[in-house]
Parts: sequence; C-alpha cells; structure tokens
Amino acid sequence: MRSVSAIRESYALAKLALRERFSEPTKAAPLLNSLSNLTDATLIELWDRHEFSSDVLLCAVGGYGRGELYPYSDIDLLILLPEQPSAGLLEKLEILVGELWDIGIEVGHSVRTTTDCLYEAEQDITVQTALLETRPLTGDRQRFHDFMDTVHRHIDPKEFFEAKLIEQQARYGRFQNATYKLEPNIKEAPGGLRDLHLIGWIAASQRLGRDWHALAALSMLTPEENRKLCEAERVLRTYRIALHWRAKRREDRILFDYQHALAKDFGFDDISTAGRITQRASEAFMAEYYLAARIITQLVPVLVHALRQRIYSYLSNTTPINADFYIRDGLLAIYDPELFTKNPSAILALFLHLEQRREASDIAPETLRALWHARDLINDDFLHNPHNKQLFIALFREPRGLTRVLRRMNQYGVLGRYIPEFGDIVGRMQHDLFHVYTVDEHILMVLRNMRRFAVPAFTHEYPLCSRLIEEFAHPEVLYLAALFHDIGKGRGGDHSQLGETITREWCERHPLPAADTDLIVWLVRHHLTMSSIAQKQDVYDPDVITEFAALVGDERHLNALYLLTVADIRGTSPKVWNAWKAKLLEDLFKGTQRFLNQQSGHSWLSERQEEALRLLRLYGLRNDAHDAFWRLLDTVYFLRHDARDIAWHTRMLFARTHSDDIQVRAKLSESGEGLQVLVYGPDQADLFVHICSFFERAGYSIFDAQIHTTHHGYALDTFYVFIPDSQHISYRDLINYVEFELSEVLNQRKPAPAKLTGRISRQQKHFPVKTHVQIRPDEKGKYSILSVVAGDRPGLLSTIARILAANRIEIQSAKIMTLGERAEDNFLISGRVLNDAKFVLQLESELLQTLSEK
Repeated sequence: MRSVSAIRESYALAKLALRERFSEPTKAAPLLNSLSNLTDATLIELWDRHEFSSDVLLCAVGGYGRGELYPYSDIDLLILLPEQPSAGLLEKLEILVGELWDIGIEVGHSVRTTTDCLYEAEQDITVQTALLETRPLTGDRQRFHDFMDTVHRHIDPKEFFEAKLIEQQARYGRFQNATYKLEPNIKEAPGGLRDLHLIGWIAASQRLGRDWHALAALSMLTPEENRKLCEAERVLRTYRIALHWRAKRREDRILFDYQHALAKDFGFDDISTAGRITQRASEAFMAEYYLAARIITQLVPVLVHALRQRIYSYLSNTTPINADFYIRDGLLAIYDPELFTKNPSAILALFLHLEQRREASDIAPETLRALWHARDLINDDFLHNPHNKQLFIALFREPRGLTRVLRRMNQYGVLGRYIPEFGDIVGRMQHDLFHVYTVDEHILMVLRNMRRFAVPAFTHEYPLCSRLIEEFAHPEVLYLAALFHDIGKGRGGDHSQLGETITREWCERHPLPAADTDLIVWLVRHHLTMSSIAQKQDVYDPDVITEFAALVGDERHLNALYLLTVADIRGTSPKVWNAWKAKLLEDLFKGTQRFLNQQSGHSWLSERQEEALRLLRLYGLRNDAHDAFWRLLDTVYFLRHDARDIAWHTRMLFARTHSDDIQVRAKLSESGEGLQVLVYGPDQADLFVHICSFFERAGYSIFDAQIHTTHHGYALDTFYVFIPDSQHISYRDLINYVEFELSEVLNQRKPAPAKLTGRISRQQKHFPVKTHVQIRPDEKGKYSILSVVAGDRPGLLSTIARILAANRIEIQSAKIMTLGERAEDNFLISGRVLNDAKFVLQLESELLQTLSEK
C-alpha cells in the first residue's frame, strides 16, 4: 500500500504526462476523459487505504460525474452513507477528505444518506441536476443502482424541464442574451458548453441517456446536425482546456489577456496586406469560437423542443394561417417539410408571420430544422426577387417583434445571407476598448434600444425618445439606419463613409421612397456626429448650435439622429452610457430644436439672462442682487453657461464677489449623476492642476470643466465630477467633503502635489491606445484647441494640466470624454506663446512624449 505522499507525487507526474500527451490544442478533447480516469484511479486508491465497507459509496458528480474533467476544475464528490452512519465512519471520512487536499485534489464534497439527498433535491434544482450526473467510483454497485432508481422516481420530468429552462433564461440574462461578447464565458454564456449540458440533464431526467449524443442515436438530430454539433463541442472543449492551461487556474472567460497567446497555440497568425495587419490572429481564433457557439444556439433549441414533445402528451391545439403555415401549441410551423426548397420566399414569409401573430411565441423545431437546412437557398436569384425585397422591408414596418425576428434571422444565418455585407461583420471583433460586443451583436443591441423607445411599457426610461419615436413618420427608417450604421466596419478606412455607400446601394434596390433612402443614408454617414459634438464641443455655444443646425437642416433629421445616437451609445457597453452624456445630448438636441424653430435674430444672451433672473426670483433674492456680480462677467461667460448654472453661480457668489479666500460649492449634478463643483476666487497659475489632483486622488473623474476669468482677475470654474458606484456615500456627505477638503487644499497655496501614477488596465496592455496630440486654432482664431487621445489612467488629466501651466497656457474649458479605456479630451486654451508655430510644435512633442510614457 503506497503512502499518501507517494500517491501525491504519482498523481502530479501523471497529470504532467497527460499534458504532454495532449499538447496539440486542437486534439486535446480526449484529455477530459483521460484526466477523469486518472482521478478515478487516484481516489479509489486513497479510498481503499481506509477499508470502508461496501455500503459506503464514493461517487463522482457534476462535470466529473460526466467524465469531463478540465485541468483546473473542481472535483465534485458525493459520499453516500448508510441511513445510520457510525461516529467512527464519519471520523475516517474526515481523514480521507484531508488526504484529498494533501495530494492536490480540490474537492467539493457532500456526505449524505439517501434520505438527505432526496430532501436536498426537493429544495434545490441544482441538487437534482447533480444527482442525475452521479457516477459510481467504488462501493456496492447494486446499492448505487437502487439509489439512482429512487432519485429518478422523485424527479418529475415536467417540473425539472421547466425549472431548467427558467434557469437557462436567467443565465442568459446575466450575459445580456448575447452570444457574441468580446470576452465571452466559454462555459456559461449563450452558445457555451452549459447549453449542451442542459440537453444532457433533461435527457437524463427522462432516462433517455446522459448527454445529447444519446439523443442523436434516437434520431433527434440528422447526421449533418450531429456532425456540426460534435465539431462545435470539440472546439469549445479544446478552447476551455487551453484556457485553463494558459491561466493556470479555473478560468472560463476568454479574456483579452489570453486571446493572442491562445490564437498562437491553435496555429493562427496575423494576416497582413501592404504592411498593415488586416486580421489579427486573435480575431481568427475568436471567429472559430463564435461559429461553434452559433451552431449550438441553432441546434440546441431543436433538441429542447423535441424533448418537450416527448414530455407533454397533450393534444395539439392547431390554428391554420394559410396553405403553408399554421400555429401549433404556440409555435409557428410549416405543413410541408420541403416548403422552403420549393418556395424559398417562404423563408422571409416565416419571419413576417412570426411578427404578425401574437399567439406564436417561437418557431416549431421541425420548422427550425428545415430553415437551417434551406439557408443556402438565399442566393443571387433570391436577392433579386422583387417579392423578397417587399417581404424584407415589410418586416421593419410591423409594430412588434422586429428585434426577436432579426436575432433569429442572424442566429440561423438568414440575415447575413440576405445582406452579404452584414454577413461579413458577423462575429467581427472590435478592438476599441469600449465596445463589449462584436459588430453584429452591437448592431442588434442598437436596434433593440431603438425598438424599446417605441414600447409603451418602457416610456419611463427615456421619455423624450419615446415621444419622438411615437411622432416619427415611417419609423422603419430608424430601424434600417440602426441595422446599417456600422455595416462598413472591418473594411479599412472610415466606416461611416464606407457604410454610406453600402447603404445607398442596398436601399436603392429596395422599395423605399427616395426621401426615406436619403435619410437612412444620411444617418449612417453622420451616426457619430452628434455624440462627437456633445462630448467635444460646448453645446451651449450659439455658434456650435448654429453649425449643427445647418448640418441637420430640419427637425426630422434632428430627431432621427438624436434617437440613433442615444440607441448607439447605449448599445456599446454598460460603462459608456451615463446620465451626464444623456444630458449633453439632450441639451444639444433642445438647443438645436429651438434654433430650427426660431432661426436667426433671436437673442441667445437675453434669453439666458432672463431665464436666470426668473430662477433667482424663486429664491427670494431682491431684483438687483445680481448686478454687482454680473458686471464682473463678460458676454463669453453667458454664452458658455446655461441659465440654471448662471442662477446657481449668482446665488452662491453675489455676496462674495471680492472674497480673498477661494470659495468651493458643490451640488448634485442636473443630470442626477455625479457632482457639479463651483470654484471661485483669486486666480492662481496652477489652480487647475490642484483641482485635478484633488479629484484624481479622491478617485473621482472630471468629465467636463468650464474655466472662466472675471474682469477683476478671479477664477470662476465649474467642474462636473463622476463618483464611482463603488463609493457608498450619501451625496450630502460627499458635498460636505468636497466643499471643505478642496477649499482647504486651494487656500493653503502650497505647490501642486506629486504626479499620481497608477497601473494601466489589462485591456490597454493587449490593445494599447496610440497617443495623439494636436493643437490647432479655433474657428474664430481667438483661442486654440488642444485635442488629446490616450489610454485612460490615473493622473492623466493633471499631467496635461501641469504641462500647460508650466508653459503659461490658460485653459478656458475642458471636455473630458472617456470611452471605456480610451480618453479623448479636448481643451480650449489661450496664451501668447501659442502664436509661435515653433513653440506649438514643441508643446505637442512634450505632451506626446510625456503621455506616451508607461
């Protein structure tokens, strides 16, 4: 009998040997069974050392119970006890569990009697699932079979089926129902391994077998479907094995950290054209994952529906639609399995009926199978058929179901075949550090957001958007623009311009009014314009409004662009959209709307001042309270600030216009997210540096700043500050903290603190942002505009401020835009030295060199 240390050494060496034996990543799938067998033998040897009686069973459960053991997965065990276990038995088991950890086996174990197992299974569906995957390692086999018979008798297949589907729905929700995320979870995400496990669990509950392969043997899959699903399973298994080896731990997310190395492991290389990388190795690697996940999302529903039919034996409730389609038990079906082959146009008719028939919740499994096999019939003849063009456009004119239908069409390869350019972006990654979805998944998210505006149940989320889309004639224009807005990505060059060309050619081939075609094309061309203006320019500057109004031309274009912009930003990543960006966009929209309605000759200055005075009167100030303060301000101040800010500044400062101390006041931002901070007092050369350093060290982010100097040389600066959700502190306490601490820092008149440094994010390590710096005159020639693009990191803003202060450059305003890990900051700056072209070049070089340092 070997010692525990000898078993530990043998087990470790055998695992290393298995890694060497299955070193070819693409052929590593058999490792799962081999590692499971090795673990079986090791556990049995340890078990036998303690001479347990045969009525004590050692069983494998979970993935280990399926015989699928990944390199760093936990080893789940069930020790099945007699109904009356002795104290001595329990002591021996404690020693055994300690030995398991000693030899390097991370176990998740449960020690139960049969009665315990049944009780726990009644309380928790996950326990039922684990019991169905139980596999005996050692002990009385007849007792094990009796135990499993008892388990099956206590599991209701119908209840189990419904519970597992609810569980799947909740799991999908955690991943936003998105198969194509840029860092997908290979196990849990839609299209992941867990979907295959789901089929096995349901099959086991019906005693049909332990996995989906058993269902294939029962002819629930065709030979071609079986082959494709086998290949998809192999890809995911080998990817997960390689991921575990790379991470050296249990890791199921294909993070950017591993994608490039994994791509090399699997033999993928970068593809270059004319010295430029046109496809990264990691992109090709991930494309193979997306293809496998897509096949699983296509075929698993077929098996789920087939299993449902075996469980439920009730009489079908059938509702005819026409000679080709009918609804059976809430599922849309076809009478003739060869319908799509005989009449390919029925493919689009299928989806149109799914939209139109509220009683149809989904597509019947045999119809899905027929659709999957007929997708190649969408060829050139199909695309040129006028009837098919009418059917496709009709999809966008239905009041409900478009998002679901387009997702289904994308899932089964119909959308990418009908619009070949869309097919080119299916599964295409986006290395811009703020998108979290592939291009096609992002597009469908944007379209979902647009449709959500039109659903009455969601009008509380974005009331303005809901009102605009309700009043918008021909809303299909908006949906088509959403579908095509990123169609030009991955082709090199400006994707907005490329998309404009693709969209016009497609629209002109379809039955759309010329005016609608022009608007769709215009939206694709300018889908980034409004967000760029809102986040990089002063939306309260009449010149900015006038120029933007000239671009949009009329309210229909303005409304459409605003709706698309909101839907687009919200569809990139949960981190990109926030209340401040919503406010900037809405203020730009409303300012442009007023301009289009009133046109020239309207006094912007008078309007703001009158509105500010009206707001002041609400606080009971005397009519002339503002005079002394306003006499210190120039026209530029009133043009750069809206009436609410002017009124707030006046209330805070009208009695402190000549205070020697710097005043700091804060309030909850008008956007409802973050703080608005007012700093007023005698100007200092490094004031902006001190303020930036204070907020950076506190962990707050400045995303907008208005810098102004009064006639008597006082700084009047307003900052909009974002507070991370992780800081659980009331806004009242936060306001008190900022007002007291920041005023203390600024009134001490000490040198600026040392530069703040911090680690860059893991995303930037793998997809670094190339630093770009440009200084150019503004349109009026009075100021200069400094544009900085760099990877976001702690201390970035204060670093820029230090360099500008050291070169006697004054900041007039700052627009701080962070897109994921990418910072795009714009500063309106002034200083006599900026008239010297040589100095400007030196300043650009200094900024570029400093900001490029790691």
